[in-house]
Amino acid sequence: MATNKHATIRYHSLDRCFGNFGRRYFIEDLIEACNLSLYEYAGITDGIKRRQIFEDINFMESEQGWSIPLERLKDGKRVYYRYSDSHYSIKNQTINQFEAEQLKETLSILTRFKGMPQFEWIEELLVRIEDTFKLSGETSAFVGFEQNPYLKGLNYFTELFSAIQNKKVLRIAYKGYRQTVEVESIIHPWYLKQFNNRWFLFGFNENYNALSNFALDRIFSVSEVQKDYLENLEIDFEEFFEDVVGVTVKQNDIPQKVLIKVARDLWPYIESKPIHGSQKVKSKNENDVEIEISVQLNHEIISSLFSYMDGIEIEEPESLRSQIKDKLEQALKKYY
Repeated sequence: MATNKHATIRYHSLDRCFGNFGRRYFIEDLIEACNLSLYEYAGITDGIKRRQIFEDINFMESEQGWSIPLERLKDGKRVYYRYSDSHYSIKNQTINQFEAEQLKETLSILTRFKGMPQFEWIEELLVRIEDTFKLSGETSAFVGFEQNPYLKGLNYFTELFSAIQNKKVLRIAYKGYRQTVEVESIIHPWYLKQFNNRWFLFGFNENYNALSNFALDRIFSVSEVQKDYLENLEIDFEEFFEDVVGVTVKQNDIPQKVLIKVARDLWPYIESKPIHGSQKVKSKNENDVEIEISVQLNHEIISSLFSYMDGIEIEEPESLRSQIKDKLEQALKKYY
């Protein structure tokens, strides 16, 4: 039986019922208790069926579950359910075989993140789980991720991750692509984001009294500073990146509507892999598809559009169309 968040809520609700020796829980009571828990924890109002509860009980009694010591006691013609051991609870048990298999699958995937320092402990934990639960030791890779273990700056990832988690202030020496010398900044680190196979740190920069971002491959040193940490109380980073492609966000810029004509032979690819989450179809004909996205016009969206340039035409806004045209003309000069 596949497990998920809702199943876990039901299992723990049943566990509480079976361990409550002050009340008799018949099947109707178990259904009511599970429905109440699902509503409280997940907001689910659709009632579950008797069959689901019986399947849950069978799973909990199985070796794949917890092998719970469940009794079925008669009260006249009815049956109520109770643990034979009043001290038993699935909360007191080690993870079961089914959970161990799921955890092993998860850990096997995570071990594919080679080069990410904060994941070094996973292989050791995987071996311990395999030994404890007598799981197969086969860990050959069958999932590939776009990860570059040779990328500069990854050695700082763990330190930056830890600083965010433990609310530490950092002194960072950084040299941007257009800078000739390293510049030191006092940073209150808030967020790490990956884009285009590179990692970026976002945090409050005391030098500018504003939010800054730093590509990890342009960082030259990181050290802790004994100062009070300024927490992020305003920025929801999930929303922060909603109107952009990439990591360059102009906080006062309003996203613009971009109309793009896409050739029919390219359309299946862009349909399955949208340029941006706001992408929607405006019109279609036998030759092309017109789409609209709403984004800030940063250099990442321009780079993304350039990657499709032989199959798209920017129609609006005129400012972006002119910018693309100028770049194409400059590029074309190199071939004459």
